[in-house]
Amino acid sequence: MALVEPVPGEPAAVADLDGERALVVADYHAGIEVSLRREGLEVQSRAGARRERVRELLDRTGAERVVFLGDLGHAIGTPEGAEHEELEALFDALDVPVTLVVGNHDGGLADEFDVDATPPEGVRIGDVGFAHGHTWPAPEVLEAETVCVGHEHPCVRLEDEVGGTRVERAWLRGPLAADPFEEHHGEPVDAHGDLAVFPAFNDLSGGTWVNVEGQEFLAPFLPEACPDAELYLLDGTRLGRYRDV
Repeated sequence: MALVEPVPGEPAAVADLDGERALVVADYHAGIEVSLRREGLEVQSRAGARRERVRELLDRTGAERVVFLGDLGHAIGTPEGAEHEELEALFDALDVPVTLVVGNHDGGLADEFDVDATPPEGVRIGDVGFAHGHTWPAPEVLEAETVCVGHEHPCVRLEDEVGGTRVERAWLRGPLAADPFEEHHGEPVDAHGDLAVFPAFNDLSGGTWVNVEGQEFLAPFLPEACPDAELYLLDGTRLGRYRDV
């Protein structure tokens, strides 16, 4: 079994962390509906559904820990109002330890809820590295066998034979290229493993249409750090190199 395996049909994966089984989800964006309403969109809260989905995935996978791969919250700053309530209910509902890989939307969250949080440059647990992806991961994170990042919310635009289109969340996965990281850090980096870019757990958060010309990646190291990345749909369908889809 690979160190990091997607859960079929879900925007989540299971990781082997030195024998501990962890459920990994990226870009939960608790409280996003408040922000969408400010933009004029009438969206009912899906906080309960998100929370129950995590609980169901824990039961389904038998995971002993949850790793939130950044942007657990949505507002940039200390969570307040509906976002705070959603996060409080989420933590109360989880009966396993939680690790927060700090993302650009998580300022103040760890202090507010006293959750186990990583530095912004990420952390390595066993042979798996975790970083949100909004900034450059630390060399020790990059030297893991598999490096997991979020932030990008990768999506793929698909077109059928009659011109109809749809957009689906997707995984990006491929071998890491060390050069961009060595140039950034100014030292050799043994980036020999593979990179897994997670789809957003929150289906309201939008994303980068990675196969559409003119769309730019959000992470400062993409696409150069993984030029041969391949696209996979949530159901496991392999679409091939993202550049060719």
